[in-house]
Amino acid sequence: AILGPPEVNITSCPNCINVTIKLPTSHFRKEGKLQSLIDIYTELDYTITLKSQDGEHKRPRQRTTEEEFSTVIGELYPSRNYCLSVAITASLNKNSRPSPWKCATADSEAQTQGYHAVALAGAVCVSLVILAVLRCVHAAGFILKKISLPQTLV
Repeated sequence: AILGPPEVNITSCPNCINVTIKLPTSHFRKEGKLQSLIDIYTELDYTITLKSQDGEHKRPRQRTTEEEFSTVIGELYPSRNYCLSVAITASLNKNSRPSPWKCATADSEAQTQGYHAVALAGAVCVSLVILAVLRCVHAAGFILKKISLPQTLV
């Protein structure tokens, strides 16, 4: 049996790429229930191949006992495009079909700080608008009325 391809999703982070890997389904059944690869092999190895303008290199093999898991590839050059593919193997089964290549650009620290600055400026603007509206409503006498009404109108 060939293992794979796993389902892979990637997102950028500052000088890194976050990789989420979901193991492929198996076709083996036990008592009518579809068995996961973890049910069959207990643990699996995965290898991530990373491609960039510097070339292609395999990262050290890692081990997993989970159906779905995440890992972070760090120490990447900011604003550079990286592509990766993941292959799954088991101790008893080295036949693997790697995932299709997925690509992302590693964020730079400066971009992340820029996002925070924009978010903060947006929050300040929204707060000022809310304050202005409350001030107008208060001035119009809808909140915190200063005049006490006669008991018969209450």
